[in-house]
Parts: sequence; structure tokens; C-alpha cells
Amino acid sequence: MIGYISKIETMGLLDGPGIRFVVFMQGCYLRCLFCHNPETWELKKGFKITSNELVKQISRYKNYFGADGGVTFSGGEPLVQTQFLIDVLKKCKKRNIHTCLDTAGFGGTNNIEVLKYTDLVMMDIKALEEDKYFSIAGQSIKQSLEFLNLCHKLNKRLWIRQVIVPGINDNEDYIKKLKKFLESYNIEKVEFLPYTTIGISKYEQLGIRYRLSETAAMNKQKCIELYELYQKI
Repeated sequence: MIGYISKIETMGLLDGPGIRFVVFMQGCYLRCLFCHNPETWELKKGFKITSNELVKQISRYKNYFGADGGVTFSGGEPLVQTQFLIDVLKKCKKRNIHTCLDTAGFGGTNNIEVLKYTDLVMMDIKALEEDKYFSIAGQSIKQSLEFLNLCHKLNKRLWIRQVIVPGINDNEDYIKKLKKFLESYNIEKVEFLPYTTIGISKYEQLGIRYRLSETAAMNKQKCIELYELYQKI
């Protein structure tokens, strides 16, 4: 089976537990204001690879994974390539490789089958209300919520990632709402990621207008303080 990949990181330390082989897959239906990988939006602008070849590459690094590491499928949005993703996940599980999905929960066509072969889900929360989700991501929040609820129903290991953006959600009111929202789910870990401007040059190269050009990078210390507030609530 053929899939489209943007890039591969062989010794990742920021995309799940332990040492990860990170596959950045092509394709995404969201157009998030703070996306720093616009080169992954279009499905067929990446390079082609077969599921067998990708699993072969992943397997070469298995000895480095140790007890905690494994492979993480990121993007883009890996769910866009549902059948290819399922094929690779199945083959990884046959080789006893820990699988992690870094996702916004949007774009999948057979999420139950995907989650069957996924050990850990890292889910990116864009916003909590329909109007705000649409203004940030350009799509309805419905699919994202359905995916989150499915993870909960299937009792999947679940990490939540929240990008903190100045002027959008860097305030006590949003943090309190997020805490209340997540109380309904069995969340193993919550991460606050400070918004950065590292992707601006990519937009310039691609001739795409960057809509947060007037927004400074999130102050990392304030991001830490907001996370501490989240923990105390």
C-alpha cells in the first residue's frame, strides 16, 4: 500500500514517551492559525512510500526504543491517510513496536480500526466551543469531539496537548474551562505547548499568508504559570 510522507525523524524525544521514530504524514483538512507545518497540508506533495518500506525503516531503530519508546505518527493529520495508517500500525504491532498517534482527531474514516492498533493517543485540543474552533481551525469541532469520545469509550491511553497562544487562550478563564471540560475524560497527561513563530518562513516560501504575523511567540514562563494554575484548579 502506498502512502505520502512529509519527513521522518529517527530519534525524536518530544513526540511521546521514550525515544520515538516520528513519521510526519502528508495531508490535513484543518488550517489552524498556529500551524507550523503548512508544507504537510496537501496530500500528494510529500514523497511516496510503501507501508512495507516504512515499517522496515521503523524496525531498524527498534533496538533504540527501549521499554518506553516506539513510533509516533504525526503530520499533517495522520488520520487523513486512514487505510495506509492502519496497514502500517498493524505491521508495527506484529513486530511488538509501541504505537502512538499525534492527532487532532479530524479526517478519519475508520477510527475504531485505527485505535485498535494504537497504544497511545496524543490529541491536540484547538478550542472548546464550535465558533472558536472554527475560527482557529477552519472546520467544525464535531469530528474532533467524536474522536475524543471514542478514545474515552475504548479506554485508550490519552495525552492532551494544548497550544497556548497570546491573545487567544493565555488567560485564567480559558484554563478553568479546559480543566472542567477534561474532567469528563480519563486523561493520563496534559501538556501545554507555547505558541512559536518558527513556521513563518515556511509560509513565506510557500506564498501563503500567515494570519498570526502580528502575534509574538508565547512567553514560556507564562505558559508554565498557566500550567501550574491548571494543576491547582
